[in-house]
Amino acid sequence: MASHRKSRPAGTRVAGIRTPALATAALTSVALLSQTANASPSTDDKPSLEEVEKKVDDLYRQAESATEKYNSAKDKTTKQRKRVDTLLDDVAKRTQKLNEAREELGRNAAAQYRTGAAAPDTATFLLADNPQDYFDQTQLMDRMTGRQKESVDDYFTQQSETMEKRREATQSLETLTDSQNDLKSAKATVQQKLSDARELLSKLTAEEKARLAAIEKRKQEEAARKAAELARQQAEAERQRQEAAAAQQQESTQPPADSGTSDSSSSSDSSYATKAEKTLAFARSQIGKPYVWGATGPDSYDCSGLTQAAWKAAGVDIPRVTYDQVNAGTTVPLSSAQPGDLVFFYDDVTHVGIYIGNGMMIHAPKPGAYVREESIYYDGESSIHSVVRPA
Repeated sequence: MASHRKSRPAGTRVAGIRTPALATAALTSVALLSQTANASPSTDDKPSLEEVEKKVDDLYRQAESATEKYNSAKDKTTKQRKRVDTLLDDVAKRTQKLNEAREELGRNAAAQYRTGAAAPDTATFLLADNPQDYFDQTQLMDRMTGRQKESVDDYFTQQSETMEKRREATQSLETLTDSQNDLKSAKATVQQKLSDARELLSKLTAEEKARLAAIEKRKQEEAARKAAELARQQAEAERQRQEAAAAQQQESTQPPADSGTSDSSSSSDSSYATKAEKTLAFARSQIGKPYVWGATGPDSYDCSGLTQAAWKAAGVDIPRVTYDQVNAGTTVPLSSAQPGDLVFFYDDVTHVGIYIGNGMMIHAPKPGAYVREESIYYDGESSIHSVVRPA
């Protein structure tokens, strides 16, 4: 009889062997844990160097973007503060004149009262903060002399103008407060992004830092290769232009019909080249100075601070921030870039350098770096936004 036998627990066959239920549960748990690990890596896992590099670069980019916002807010704050100071000074002067006009009206009212030419309460209304209603009364206006009426008209004109200036000053103060808040916010963002980048880098070992430097070197070599290719293309384009000009000259001994325009264009090109030469001479003299966000020299610069200072050395004033500098001139194709042109980067136009020819530029790269010559492809071809000729 088989009735005395206990039934065998249900199990699962693994590799042809039936396993107990307890073992099956254990294997299932292991499998689930393995799947979970593959699906989402543990938070304890260190990111790869490529991920660290990308994160650090992104943080520096965000810091530079915030720097340009800081520069813009600072520029607006400075201008707004000057406007507020001017308005407040104007209000003070107008208030003084208004008080003098009021005193004059008071003296006239007192004189009328002494001679009986005005009712006893005339002086009170004339000295009031807002005597307009009383002056509107025909009886009182009829008693005034022409000079007194002129004084009254002048008083109310000054009063109206002073009130308007006070309103302007109040609005300007509110705008100034907004600009100051934007300035503080941008400053805090820059500092936070730089702090995050430094923290990431501080966690790298010496070996990882060396490997990271090797990755950066390969990027620079690729950028230099692209710069050399651009230089070759530009040289070829210039050679073809000169050949075409020589051929045109041989076809006719007479000057071309548009020679006046050509002379004008040549003169313009010469003028730009002269300014660009001064700009580049200044920029080269700044090489080795540190990048400091918000700095405009002479000991340190951020990217737009350097370009502004360099062109100012050539006698050309351009705006402070990249957002405005990109509109301060004529946009030209990259293939036609000339020394002195400004090269802008990224969709949000948050970086700029000065083109020096042969696919190279001088720029203040990022926090922790120094003003230097570098390929315009330093962050890849896709990062180039536009080229602008500012003068």
